Amino acid sequence: MKLKLPDGLSIYYEHHFIDESKYTLVFLNGLSQSTLSWFPIVQVLKNQFNIVLIDQIFQGQSDQKGDYRSFEQHAADVNQVLEKINAKRIVPIGISYGGAVAMRLLVNYPATIEKAVLLSTFANRTPYFDFIGTSWRRALLVGGYELMLDVMLPAVLGQDYFFSPLIPIQDIQNARLLNKISSDSLMKLMDATENSSDYREELKAVTVQTKVIHGAQDILTTPQMGQNIVDALPNASFKLLPKKGHTLNLEAIPELITEIESFLKV
Repeated sequence: MKLKLPDGLSIYYEHHFIDESKYTLVFLNGLSQSTLSWFPIVQVLKNQFNIVLIDQIFQGQSDQKGDYRSFEQHAADVNQVLEKINAKRIVPIGISYGGAVAMRLLVNYPATIEKAVLLSTFANRTPYFDFIGTSWRRALLVGGYELMLDVMLPAVLGQDYFFSPLIPIQDIQNARLLNKISSDSLMKLMDATENSSDYREELKAVTVQTKVIHGAQDILTTPQMGQNIVDALPNASFKLLPKKGHTLNLEAIPELITEIESFLKV
């Protein structure tokens, strides 16, 4: 389904509803992901919870035009979708880029949010993180998304994944390229990260119970960056997954399902 936003752009979303008494899990994609990235996890959780999947503007099946959007603007877009479907008992689940959007939801639209799960994400940037982003941007300019993927994958997959991949690396590359995301859209998505500021002070106002999950082998959003989020949030807990990297919705599917189910039963 698509919703026309106040600025005229259309945002794509999927809504799987079972019962308004259940939590509504709102899955928010990583930088170059689409709603399909959550498919294995959603197949298990959709029988227990209401599910909302969203492609941000410049991602997947949403519009890929206009100026770059800040994380705050992305959060406003998500809130438009949630208001449209009258979502209740909201639990944002955001990975990496989507986690940054989820944090803005927690701060700016807290009324119907009951819990949150933040995966492989960041509230503050480091020089190392920024340098990785610069390498992606330069690869994109020189060789398009195909070269950017080659540069990106060692930073977003844990070392152990390359020795025993659930999905072969070549298949991941092929699937991402079929996503048809343009270089211009990727640049605008990366602009949101580049123009974001340290968000830890704002997180101190968040009161909902939050689970922060990172991979021990994540060199992009390091475990320390995850701990920084936990330290800023008044009611957060931290889970470190051994032998996992950054892309937890690929590398740690059974572990994520278990963590989400356990967290929402408390």
